[in-house]
Amino acid sequence: MPTPDEVARIPSQKKSCTHVHPQHRQFPTPAARLDFAPGADLTIADMELLSIGAFAALTRLSPKALRLYADLGLLPPAQVDPVTGYRFYTPAQLERARLVAWLRRLGMPLATIRTVCDLNRKDAAAAISRFWAQVEAETAARRDLTGFLISELSDDRSGGTDHRAVRLGIRYAVRSDTGLVRRSNQDAAYAGAHLLAVADGFGADGERAGTAAIDALRTLAVEQPISAGDLLNALQDAVGRANHAIGELAEPAADEFELPTGTTLTAMLWAGSRVALVHIGDCRVYLLRGGQLFQITHDHTFVQAMVDDGRLSPAEATSHPQRAMLLRALDGQAGPAADVRLHEARPDDRYLLCSDGLSAVVAATDLARVIGTVADPDRAVGELIALAWAAGAPDNVSCVIADVFASEPRQTGC
Repeated sequence: MPTPDEVARIPSQKKSCTHVHPQHRQFPTPAARLDFAPGADLTIADMELLSIGAFAALTRLSPKALRLYADLGLLPPAQVDPVTGYRFYTPAQLERARLVAWLRRLGMPLATIRTVCDLNRKDAAAAISRFWAQVEAETAARRDLTGFLISELSDDRSGGTDHRAVRLGIRYAVRSDTGLVRRSNQDAAYAGAHLLAVADGFGADGERAGTAAIDALRTLAVEQPISAGDLLNALQDAVGRANHAIGELAEPAADEFELPTGTTLTAMLWAGSRVALVHIGDCRVYLLRGGQLFQITHDHTFVQAMVDDGRLSPAEATSHPQRAMLLRALDGQAGPAADVRLHEARPDDRYLLCSDGLSAVVAATDLARVIGTVADPDRAVGELIALAWAAGAPDNVSCVIADVFASEPRQTGC
């Protein structure tokens, strides 16, 4: 038999008696009382207020969680006894509470849950879809890092030839173009002996954001031999500095519809025979190896996540109205991290780094034809820009091409 504190029904004529200790309240007769044990078949149609215990049983949220959500303003009680502090809820709050419980099971942060719960049903569904797409993207990044760690720790270097003893060099060309529609160029592209990078800025100060991101990477000194862990850590630190620099540039948006300042960033850092790849956003890296073209980065976009989930085909994604919606970018705020990993480069590899102003309008078959047949890097980037122009060049277009060759072997000493 439940105690009076657990009885859900508070008679309407006693609403003014909340100052009286619960033991002195007038409760329904025993026949009208309800069992609030988990799994009980409860009837709530005729209830006016639910105790926190009853509400917890109906929503599968613990009283402790309900108190936390109330303190955060996510799920405040309908009434609090000013003397005892006992909390009461209405049946109308059950739907919101159950949604909160389900979203917590997905691992959604409480701040995001509060935003989702305040949306209409259609917008809430879209927000949940975007959240899960981001979760899947982060899971893919962790999977890549796991694969790298397994490979790195499994590599037996106790004898034989170390493939890293071959020092690699690159011949490169870079070009960035405003395109035929945009008034300014918010892309940034860079190519040097140790760094290849493309960034696509957005927002009011997007041009400076892209440049700031690449400048943060250019400060890395990687001439000397460096371990895999140190190289990845140095690159991750540089990305953090880039994000901070963008935060210094960005001004608060004038309204909620104004796009904040930020940038995507995709770069390859060469340190002797080691190559580290950093990627966040929708710029891409393509690799031509053995006559075949591979895309070795994964777009951090809402549409790509829908493709990964099987809800869109790659063909449908090319014309989707939200194909430019980013799940990850550098915007000066704390958020999902960039993908940072080692990549094995080989002599005779050819790499293309490009903004979506190229990849979104030029077919992969045309990219492969130019990259595979035009030997001179400078001429090849020129032809790629021309292809974007032929397709209307609705966005800024940037690309870097780099050819890998074997330089002098590294001296390992005695």
